Amino acid sequence: MRENEPVTSATRQPQNPAAAVRPRLIATDLDGTLLRDDKSVSPRTVAALAAAEEAGVEVFFVTGRPARWMDVVSDHVHGHGLAICGNGAAVVDLHGGPGAHRFVKVRELARENALDAVRLLREAAPGTAYAVEQTYGFYQEPHYPKLHMEIPDELAPAEALLAPDAPGAGEPVLKILAYHPTIDPDAFLTLARLAIGDRANVTRSSPSALLEISGPGVSKASTLALCCAERGISHEEVVAFGDMPNDVEMLTWAGQSYAMGNAHPDVIAAASGRTVANNDDGVAVVIERMLAERG
Repeated sequence: MRENEPVTSATRQPQNPAAAVRPRLIATDLDGTLLRDDKSVSPRTVAALAAAEEAGVEVFFVTGRPARWMDVVSDHVHGHGLAICGNGAAVVDLHGGPGAHRFVKVRELARENALDAVRLLREAAPGTAYAVEQTYGFYQEPHYPKLHMEIPDELAPAEALLAPDAPGAGEPVLKILAYHPTIDPDAFLTLARLAIGDRANVTRSSPSALLEISGPGVSKASTLALCCAERGISHEEVVAFGDMPNDVEMLTWAGQSYAMGNAHPDVIAAASGRTVANNDDGVAVVIERMLAERG
């Protein structure tokens, strides 16, 4: 069960924000949004994504996941085949399939900033455990919990993992993960943002007290804006979907945005519309209606 109870009945139709501009791009989060809780993409959602692309509306997957976790949607990419990963830290070409992705754009977290963030958060929240996400490597402290189904490339204190001579030192750092075993997740996010300030961008997408720390100004929204600018697409022509705090900036930026029925309260406040829960194909429901209205 997810952290937040559904706030929209599965039998209700989505609330639709006024749409004076014809959408040209759909930007959707994955976990808790496009994906059902079992991490599957329903046949209805697959059909809706394909119909959108057929109608000339680009689909971007915009996620906190690293590129190596994109196999859940690699069979459903169309056209450009690009995804925004790591909360905006990377734009990845998924055409090669799992394990053969190509980084198109990387917005790294400078190691100096990462070390500052670790130091400041250690002071503000003793007991925090860290992991380091790089373009191809994943490193963690020995007491960082097994939150991910993978074996880390190295176990060491975060300061050693971020040192100039650390394993993978030639690889960009995409984000730092910070986990605390006892602090309330929202309280931990607020505390970390106050402690770290403008040295990094801090957000979260997990129901646990797990923070994701990226470079200053790096977010789903800012990287999506760059991708849209390259295509001559304005924010008014974007429809976005999300469910957790790491989606708030993207939902605020997009011309139309939908909070899922299972969304965090901050997401509901940020979005211009609401749809049903991820397990009820809330993204597909909106896309189907959007395409029907296009005629």
